Amino acid sequence: MTQIDEFLAYLSSERGLAKNTIESYGRDLRQFKGFIDDSYGIQLEDVNEDIILSYVKAMRDQGKANSSISRSISSIRGFYGFAWHEGLMEDDPASNISSPKQEKTLPHVLNADEVAILLEAPATHTPSGIRDKAMLETMYATGMRVSELVSLNLGDIDTHMGYVKCIGKGSKERIIPMGRAACLWVETYLTSARRQLAQSRNEKALFVNCRGKRLTRQGFWKIIKGYAKKCGISKEVTPHILRHCFATHLLENGADLRSVQEMLGHSDIATTEIYTHLTKGKLKEIYDRTHPRAGGEEERGRRESL
Repeated sequence: MTQIDEFLAYLSSERGLAKNTIESYGRDLRQFKGFIDDSYGIQLEDVNEDIILSYVKAMRDQGKANSSISRSISSIRGFYGFAWHEGLMEDDPASNISSPKQEKTLPHVLNADEVAILLEAPATHTPSGIRDKAMLETMYATGMRVSELVSLNLGDIDTHMGYVKCIGKGSKERIIPMGRAACLWVETYLTSARRQLAQSRNEKALFVNCRGKRLTRQGFWKIIKGYAKKCGISKEVTPHILRHCFATHLLENGADLRSVQEMLGHSDIATTEIYTHLTKGKLKEIYDRTHPRAGGEEERGRRESL
C-alpha cells in the first residue's frame, strides 16, 4: 500500500469522509506525485516547501482556477499533516503553504418580473400546487436557506403576527418578518392543502410531500426546477435563487446592509456585501435614467453647439 493509499484509507476509516471527497483527494495527490516524478524524480517524503510552491506556480501557469488550486493545496496539506502526525516524516513541508484568495462569485438572480412569473407558476387548484405556492412565497418573503425552509415545523410560523422562526447554521435561531402575501398563502396551505397531504396528525413538518412526510431539499430542487422550465426562464435557477433575489431586491430598494445580514443569518457582513455588487449596476442605470446631467454624449454635443 502506497503512502497515498494509507492516507486515503485513514480518511475513510478514521475521518468517515464521503467516497467522492476521498476520490478527489486521491486525484489531487496523484497529480502532485506525477509532477514530483517528472520534475524532480524524488519520493514524496523528500519534498520540501519550495517544491510544493513550484507545483502551485505550475498550476497557476496552466491557468487553473483558484478554487482548483486551493483544493489541491488542501489535499497536499492534509496528506503531509497525516504523514507528520504518524511519524512518517520529521517535518511537515506543507504547514506554511497558504491557499490563494478565493474570488467571490456573484450569485445568479432573477429580476422582479421573473420572480413574479415564477411565483405565479403553481396550479393553486391542487393541494401540491397550493403547497408549492406557499413555499415559493415564503422563500422570497424571508430569504431563508432551502435547508431552513424544509426544516420548519408547524409551530415555527405565525401568520397573524407575520414572522417565522428558523434555525440556521451553527444552530443559531433567528426571527424573520414575513409579508402579507406569504402569510396568506401559508394560511391557505394549512387550512386546506396540508390536511389533504399529511397522512398523520403527528407529523410536525410544515411542508410535506405527497406521501405526507417532510419535504426534502432534493424534493424542493425538483419543484423549483420544474416551475422554471414551465415558465421558460432561461437563467439558471437553483434552489437558493429566491434567497439571492430576496437580498438583492431589498438592497436595490433601499434596505440597509445590516438588516439584510440579520435576516439572511450571515455571521459576517462581508458575506452579505456580495449582494451590493449586484446592485451597483442597478444604481448606475437609475442614475443615468433620472439625473438631468447624466447624459454624457448629449451634454457634450450641447456644449459643442454653443
